[in-house]
Order: sequence, then C-alpha cells, then structure tokens
Amino acid sequence: MLEVISDRKALHFKDLDVWQKAFKASIAIHKTSLNFPQIEQYALADQIRRASKSICANVAEGFAKQRYSKAEFRRFLTMAIASGNEVLVWLEYCKELGYVDSAFFEEMFSEYESICRMLNALRAKS
Repeated sequence: MLEVISDRKALHFKDLDVWQKAFKASIAIHKTSLNFPQIEQYALADQIRRASKSICANVAEGFAKQRYSKAEFRRFLTMAIASGNEVLVWLEYCKELGYVDSAFFEEMFSEYESICRMLNALRAKS
C-alpha cells in the first residue's frame, strides 16, 4: 500500500514531495517567528510554529499507519490539511500585526496554499 508519488514509490514519509515542502516551509516559519516580540513568543509565535510542524508530523504518522489502514492515513492527512489552514490564519495575523513583511507573507501564504492542495490531492488518491 505504498503511495506512488511522481512515478516513484514512497518508501519513507521523507520521500513525499508534500512532506519535503511542508518541512522546508515550517523551518522558514520557525526561524522568522523567533524574531517576533517577546510578548508573542508564547502566543502567536508558538501557535504558528506548532501548526506548521503539525503538518509534517501528521503526514509522517499517517504514512506509517497506512500499512494497516488507508482510512487512518486519510484521517491524518485531514488533520494535516486542517493545520495548513490554521497556518494561513496565523500568517494573516502576523501580517496585520506587522511581524512579517509583505514579501514573506506572500511567499508563505502561497506555499501553504500549495501544501494544502497537495495534501488534498494525496488524500483523494489514498
């Protein structure tokens, strides 16, 4: 029951293009959020870091469970999609509060929209 991605079989969650893209984006979010004001380090910064990392974690956990249950894999992909949408909300807050510049906002918003589309496509194929 291995997932076929771009004409190759994914043997590990790291083989999934969506996981790679989500991981790279979560690192960018993490690094940028470390520069938020101190008052936000346990609020907005923490929320956006956790949501972005949750995508990667849910894809990895679901990938491991697909051997036993495709439904379980789809469930974890659904949670990853929800976390992706959560990141989009937190990005809006970051922009409106002036914690990120418009270039970073546009890049990350586009990345997370793409990640959500990829997750939805993967879920539909599973």
